[in-house]
Amino acid sequence: MPSQTSSASPSGNSFAGQLIRLLLGLLFIAAVVGYVLMRGDATSVPIVAIAAAFGAYMAMNIGANDVANNVGPAVGSKVLTLGGALLIAAIFEAAGAIIAGGEVVGTIRSGIINPELIPDPQAFVWLMMAALLAAALWLNLASAVGAPISTTHSIVGAVLGAGIAASGGTDVVNWTKMTSIVASWVVSPVLGAAIAAFFLYLIKRTITYKHDMVSAARTHVPVLIALMAWAFATYLMLKGLDRLFPVSFPVALLIGLVVAGVVLFVARAAVMRRAASLDNGKQAINRLFALPLIFAAALLSFAHGSNDVANAIGPLAAIIDVVVGGHSIAGSAPIPMWVMVSGALGIAIGLALYGPRVIRTVGSEITELDPMRAFCIAMAATLTVIVASQLGLPISTTHVAVGAVFGVGFLREYLKTNWTRIVEDIKAHHPAGDQAAIDVFMARFTAADITARGEMLRELKRQYKARQETPEHLDKAERKKLRRAHKQELVKRSLVLRIAAAWVITVPASAFIAAILFFTLRGMLME
Repeated sequence: MPSQTSSASPSGNSFAGQLIRLLLGLLFIAAVVGYVLMRGDATSVPIVAIAAAFGAYMAMNIGANDVANNVGPAVGSKVLTLGGALLIAAIFEAAGAIIAGGEVVGTIRSGIINPELIPDPQAFVWLMMAALLAAALWLNLASAVGAPISTTHSIVGAVLGAGIAASGGTDVVNWTKMTSIVASWVVSPVLGAAIAAFFLYLIKRTITYKHDMVSAARTHVPVLIALMAWAFATYLMLKGLDRLFPVSFPVALLIGLVVAGVVLFVARAAVMRRAASLDNGKQAINRLFALPLIFAAALLSFAHGSNDVANAIGPLAAIIDVVVGGHSIAGSAPIPMWVMVSGALGIAIGLALYGPRVIRTVGSEITELDPMRAFCIAMAATLTVIVASQLGLPISTTHVAVGAVFGVGFLREYLKTNWTRIVEDIKAHHPAGDQAAIDVFMARFTAADITARGEMLRELKRQYKARQETPEHLDKAERKKLRRAHKQELVKRSLVLRIAAAWVITVPASAFIAAILFFTLRGMLME
């Protein structure tokens, strides 16, 4: 199980605390193995039991290393306590895995390699077992040294490496599918960053840059909540309730729109009541984003459970299909419910035992978050993950969530740098030494909304141009130096480099470990 190295909780990091977590993790693995031993026939029990242990171990590592991305922003912004975040994530991760996890499992099982090129069913079973154990070990090692990595990268690399080892060549690899997966790894953080930055800028333009922020919030916050409700309801119809009554995408959108309309009505009344007692300040407006942020954390956990449960149960389901069901290597069969449940419980248990450290990292170490910023991060990650899961594409939720955090942080840097430039411009267009006039102008400028600010700047420049005055009090080199001195780095560059390095090395590292484990397992289990 993942190691805990944070100093966040002294009692939790004591030797006794770590031993308790280890024993609880082993107890869960033992319970899964015990269930397999009670339900299987004598010929298939040993292999399935071992594979189930590997799957449970992998699920716990997913919970420890990856799930924290979903609720970290809510905890970092102090909207949720750590305990509340753990509870929400556990419930919705499990629900997403059990209700809507099947489609992505198929991608992990047979989309990365061509099973028909594996020599025999026994080699395929060893391949999947090696992939499960290799991915889990790499995640465990990364967690022990505090490296945030992608669980999807780990399992994809492991299946790739074990597949090459089993077939003796690279022809087994589905390079078309791998290309799309690799492309999604690049697109995911960029898209997450872009959507998060867009929502944050939209909130600033429509709410916090307005003179009457409370009035603007009454109008726009309910719409944001309704937008999330629309996305959640549509996704649930397509990926969860389709087992009860299948619907087309347009019908699901229409149902989602109806749900959003109801939510809009309820949210508008709730926001109106709360806004009546709020001051006209950013801190007060932030409190209106608490409810949608909690909703976003729950939705993101649901989407993550449906998407990333495949990383734990995909190979396990494939093993059971071949060993117990007698299906061909390239065939397909329903995923047993106990496999889905064990994956869901493993993710929840791993999160509860080892997730708090990563939650704090995502929530507070990369950049400073408040409820508005955290909402934008969660919204961006939610939309990206839902779209990818709907397409059956095993994207990295780590890439999406961390990319969204970086997007918010870098937008903040840009806006603060731009504010510094504007202040310098205002000073440059006033007579040198006339600090009183500058102070009066800045007081009016700060109180104005963004539209009025633009007009004030244009009028200030027109006045100086009409007087044929030159506003340059500093040469270009001096102004550039001054901007650098005032520039604030609101995103930790060291974390950017560390995360990028971890992302790059994960696939080859897990592939190498899986190849070694394949030959090891084959030697140990060969009859």
